[in-house]
Amino acid sequence: MALGARRIDVLGLVMKEGAVLIAAGTIVGLAAAYVAIRALASVLEDIARATETSASEPALLFGAPALLALLALLCCYLPASKSTRIDPAITLRME
Repeated sequence: MALGARRIDVLGLVMKEGAVLIAAGTIVGLAAAYVAIRALASVLEDIARATETSASEPALLFGAPALLALLALLCCYLPASKSTRIDPAITLRME
């Protein structure tokens, strides 16, 4: 911003980088969850019978990662938004 970038450009850059990392982590996590479900199928069947839910229920498999991704995006947005409100001249003087 000290070199002339607009607030929305800086915020967009931070959000884009955060979204890429969140998407990559979500994809890797979903793949690992799929492998873990297949590896632990017999144990999960017993748990599913006891709790009356399915370990491969779509709401569980996709709802939890979607909620975590949404929270991670919020965690990217809040500090980025706050940091873009600071005057660049004051920040440069502190350095």
